[in-house]
Amino acid sequence: QVQLVESGGGLVQPGGSLKLSCAASGSIFSINAMGWYRQAPGKQRELVAQVTNGGTTTYADSVKGRFTSSRDNAKNTVLLQMNSLKPEDTAVYYCHLIEYPRPGFANKYWGQGTQVTVSS
Repeated sequence: QVQLVESGGGLVQPGGSLKLSCAASGSIFSINAMGWYRQAPGKQRELVAQVTNGGTTTYADSVKGRFTSSRDNAKNTVLLQMNSLKPEDTAVYYCHLIEYPRPGFANKYWGQGTQVTVSS
């Protein structure tokens, strides 16, 4: 069973920065992607950033140019550096891992979530 443990998050003023980190443990198939989703109150969970094990990174339009995600395949960790934070970035951020054990099959895992609040 794969487990995801997040760290980081907290309260920051608009324009500030925060870094989130996530470490995956357990047996993970080599073809996978790790990343971050977020969910604000009253809204659906949305993709923030995702990095494949091959290094392809995808960002939500709302965070492009402000957030950077990177991963260490050897350590099964993924980071999210968040700069120029805005109040609308306030949400619970969830680490996510999806693996593809064989064609047509996917396993999805979630972290427990960490609160990010952007407020003056």
